[in-house]
Amino acid sequence: MRGDSGVFIGNEDMTTPDFCALVAEKLNEIEAEMHAVGLWQASPLRPDQLESPGAFGVDKMTFSQWLQFIFIPRVREAVASKQFPPSSEVGTQAVREFDAEPGAAHLVRLLSEFDALFRDRS
Repeated sequence: MRGDSGVFIGNEDMTTPDFCALVAEKLNEIEAEMHAVGLWQASPLRPDQLESPGAFGVDKMTFSQWLQFIFIPRVREAVASKQFPPSSEVGTQAVREFDAEPGAAHLVRLLSEFDALFRDRS
């Protein structure tokens, strides 16, 4: 199930320590790649930008901002609480958003691998 912000919520079926470790490791790789390709923003978003009702925050922020300020923190919360979504489509959105950015190809691959973690569990 997805929340209003496009981020997944719910599902307690994926609580094994191995799965939590895989998700945390992939998230660390995603964050490191965002830094490496210059998509990590040093300054925080304005509070009003964080209140986006649209999927992936498209009405108030860029996709890379959504990854940094919404997706990554919420996945870290999911790892800590061991409450994961039944699926993820962040890689699919990344393909759309970063299609014209060849420097983001590895990031797109990492996000697609993140999605695969959830497909492989179902």
